[in-house]
Amino acid sequence: MAVQGSSDILVDELYETTHQLRRFVEARLRTGGASVARLRALRMLARAPEPLRMRDLSEQTGVSARTTTSIVDSLERDGLVERVRHPHDRRAFLLRLTDKGVRCHREAETTDRDALAEATAGLGTDDRAQLRALLSRIRDATV
Repeated sequence: MAVQGSSDILVDELYETTHQLRRFVEARLRTGGASVARLRALRMLARAPEPLRMRDLSEQTGVSARTTTSIVDSLERDGLVERVRHPHDRRAFLLRLTDKGVRCHREAETTDRDALAEATAGLGTDDRAQLRALLSRIRDATV
C-alpha cells in the first residue's frame, strides 16, 4: 500500500507502482553497468536516423540539459558515445553511438525487456488490456 502523499489514493498507488517498477528495472540494469537514464539516452541515439544534437537528446528524453550533459559525459567516458563535429555548424557537436555503445544498448534493451516481462508476468491478456484502457482514460482526461 502506498503512503498517502496526495488527496487521491489511486494517484499514490500509481506513483508508488511506477517508482517500484523503475527501482526493479534499475537493479537489473545495474548488473550490466547500465541504468534507466543511460538506457533512455542510448535508446534515443540508436533510434535516431542521424546523430543528435545534445539539445535534441535532452528534448527526446524529457531530461534537463544539465542532466543530459552529465549522462552523455558518462557514456562518452565509457566509450559508448562519441561527439562529432556538426557538418554545417563548426561550433556544434553531434552525438552518435560507438560500436561498443550499440552492443551495450542491445544488452540493456534485453535486460530491460526481461525485467519488465518478469514484473508483469502475473498479468494475463485481459488484465493487460484492461489496465491499458484505464491508464489511457486517465491520460485522455489530462490532455
